[in-house]
Amino acid sequence: MSVEQLEANSDCRRVEDISLLSHSKSMDDVYIPQVAENYKPKVGQEFESIDGIHEFYIKYAKEAGFSIRSSSTKRCKGTNEVVRIEFVCFKEGVSSIKDGERKRCRGMTRENCKAKLAVVRSKTGKFVITVFVEEHSHPLSNPRRVHLVRSHRSVSEAKKSLTLQFSAANVPTHQQISILEFEAEGIENIGCTKKDIYNHEAKVQNELRGQDAELLKEYFLTEQEKDPCFFFKIDVDDDGKLKHCFWADSVSRRACGCFGDVVVFDTTYNTNQYGMIFAPLMGVNNHGQTMLFACAFLSDEKTESFVWLFELLKDSMPTNNSKMIITDQDLAMTKAIVQSLPNTFHTYCSWHILEKFSTYLNAITYRDFYKDFQQCIWESECPEEFEKKWVTTIEKAS
Repeated sequence: MSVEQLEANSDCRRVEDISLLSHSKSMDDVYIPQVAENYKPKVGQEFESIDGIHEFYIKYAKEAGFSIRSSSTKRCKGTNEVVRIEFVCFKEGVSSIKDGERKRCRGMTRENCKAKLAVVRSKTGKFVITVFVEEHSHPLSNPRRVHLVRSHRSVSEAKKSLTLQFSAANVPTHQQISILEFEAEGIENIGCTKKDIYNHEAKVQNELRGQDAELLKEYFLTEQEKDPCFFFKIDVDDDGKLKHCFWADSVSRRACGCFGDVVVFDTTYNTNQYGMIFAPLMGVNNHGQTMLFACAFLSDEKTESFVWLFELLKDSMPTNNSKMIITDQDLAMTKAIVQSLPNTFHTYCSWHILEKFSTYLNAITYRDFYKDFQQCIWESECPEEFEKKWVTTIEKAS
């Protein structure tokens, strides 16, 4: 093939955003990158360090449209210093998996590509390019897709720190990616793919797995240094795993001292990834605002767990026991209140009771007598009036 034909083919490929395609004597396809001369490595070119040559070859590969990896490294026996290193195309070698054995439909990762760059350490201490093969055996990525190539994408330290802050603020990963895309003015400018972000967050979670309880304890100790009135208690099982956890800061303890006559206790918020039961203890201040008195994580809803919680509530709060506690109709919770808070009046939450009306009444009866039930419950001023209205409503509803 002549030089004129080669240049003509190059012009055609530029229109299609694909690197130059030429043919060898064996008629196998050979793909030669078309990049500026200042990006192209040259035999005899010197570099101060391995990092320098690696960065230079990465830039060349990005301009050309392929990915690179380190193939082999030779070290000096005495000093263990690198004396020779070879970088190859990511599709170098032959796949050991046959076509019939592939479980997933995915692109070829090995196509016996011969493109490579070999560097040797000279007597002066610099690294010199000794071998440079630029021909590839596979099509090269176009500029619009080169950011997806493996060696040209990574989660930078800045993005790692940013995603960590997003996760701490409970921002979902897909929304994090949208924010990064908006900040970079395009997903191709982020420097990594969605999968890279997901993989990084999975790696962080795996590193923290088994250490969450220790991190929680360290956080509580830090809070206690800043707030001497911060109270917490952690209970572990026989295997040393977190079983129960209770905490209350100075603001919550003061609030309980002022407005803790009535405590609302519910354990329906077991939605965390650890499967533990979140148990907030709350009340209402003189402005009708919800106040948080204390929080706990429980591993189960047994009577022993609730007794443990109520005993800590009594120990951590500055005043005597509450006069009333409102809960749902949980039998284990009821037994625990009798044991730990015998002088506290226990009543069931009206919301939980009203929720069961639609279960025990058919739809038509519930619809026709809904207002009667509402008036009976909310407009009765004394127990006697309630009992009278209740009997009347039941008789009307048959």
